[in-house]
Amino acid sequence: MPSLKPGTIIPREDEDAVLTEAAIADQDARPLTDAEWEATKPKARIGHPSTRAPKVSTTIRFDADVLAAMKATGPGWQTRINEIVREYVNSQQLHRQ
Repeated sequence: MPSLKPGTIIPREDEDAVLTEAAIADQDARPLTDAEWEATKPKARIGHPSTRAPKVSTTIRFDADVLAAMKATGPGWQTRINEIVREYVNSQQLHRQ
């Protein structure tokens, strides 16, 4: 079992039973059954599908205002920069196969 954060309160068995019963009665908080969890797990993936080439880490310098504008677009800003550069590469026929 992983170590718990200081101050974590672990419910007693009787408290856990009450919490579980309440969760089952609430459709919005109902725990997944084992079958539902097994059906869902294959769909819960982290990262890109394996059909894409892996990303390469690099360092690049941007003007501060450009970087601030991209970050202001919210989560996924690095992906959007990648898409912008990809469009440029494709438009300039720089993409070599």
